[in-house]
Amino acid sequence: MPEGALPKKQKCEDLAVTKFREYIRIRSVHPDPDYDGAISFLRNYAEEIGLPFQTVEVHPGRLVAIMTWEGLDPSLPSIMLNSHTDVVPVFTEHWKVDPFAAEKMENGDIYGRGTQDMKCNAIIFLEAVRRIKTEGQRLNRTIHLTFVPDEEIGGILGMAKFVVHEEFTKLNVGFAFDEGLANPTDAFTVFYGERAPWWVRVKCPGKPGHGSRFIEDTAAEKFRRIINSFLDFRAKEEKKLNGNACLKLGDVTTVNLTNVQGGVQFNVVPMEMYAGFDVRIAPTVDLNHFEDKIKNWCAEAGDDVTYEFLQKCMIQETTPVDKSQPWWKTFSSVCENMGLKLETEIFPAATDSRFLREIGIPALGFSPMNNTPILLHDHNEFLNENIFLKGIDIYAAIIPPMANLSI
Repeated sequence: MPEGALPKKQKCEDLAVTKFREYIRIRSVHPDPDYDGAISFLRNYAEEIGLPFQTVEVHPGRLVAIMTWEGLDPSLPSIMLNSHTDVVPVFTEHWKVDPFAAEKMENGDIYGRGTQDMKCNAIIFLEAVRRIKTEGQRLNRTIHLTFVPDEEIGGILGMAKFVVHEEFTKLNVGFAFDEGLANPTDAFTVFYGERAPWWVRVKCPGKPGHGSRFIEDTAAEKFRRIINSFLDFRAKEEKKLNGNACLKLGDVTTVNLTNVQGGVQFNVVPMEMYAGFDVRIAPTVDLNHFEDKIKNWCAEAGDDVTYEFLQKCMIQETTPVDKSQPWWKTFSSVCENMGLKLETEIFPAATDSRFLREIGIPALGFSPMNNTPILLHDHNEFLNENIFLKGIDIYAAIIPPMANLSI
């Protein structure tokens, strides 16, 4: 530094950003998530804000954390602000920074696994509630902030267990907010339903033999036919999506071949081959009819071709998004008054919201991240601090009217 020069003044970081970065640094990453670290962080956070804190063990080693801000009329159905504590694995060699360092660039971009999916929502919820409390507001309905495990591996030992637990019943949830996706444009995406995820494993048996011969009725021939049937359907759905500007990804059914097994060595024709497909079925599709389609594909592929489900979600409930519905009318009106452009969609993947909708609780997936590339599960996931802070402003404006809604 030149003699007499003053050091450059450092901008003071917003407390909410600091807390967000602290949460990102907790390695709650599969396959061995640090749930204890996450729970400890949240317990301290609750004490700092002044919220009662409890945990519910829904499965051995799987804790749901709950913070509660009691309303003026606790008998009213409550508002649930839900987020999951786990994040997906990373491939560090493809990241420009340590994915768990929560490094902030000069332009305010914060890099880290979970910045978009979905530790951002957790801190946005907490800081919005902190602000509302600090302003001295009192809300009619009780607010429950819930933090659940295992969403990234299907939620079977997380939210699926939680919604049938007696402690969940006590929450008396009337409406829920959960995660959404970023939007690269000025608009904000709101998700009111999800596609049904099916993981289908098809077994193709056949005659074995030496690799030098033309053997009839081989597993590979059936394998080829079954792959063609699934991927021909995939091509039709892709064409449908690309040919209609009004359709979004969640409006069509996607099929992807994700797992292939078979063979013992190069000169032996295998007795069995397996094909695994990740299928995401649009909520407008009759699920029973779709399974009939799979049965027909197997029958057409050859004798004794069978299938099994590694996952078979039959949930197709959606949350109404028209102004005749009080919850949506209240939410969308606040957003309109703030000048926010909303785009409603079916979530293309799966979130814990589906378990809530299945038991009749209306839920919206809303992560207020516009002008942001969609990077969940991707390398170099990031969220700009200004977008994050704006998210707190948005939820701080949304929560009170939702909690004071009279139905």
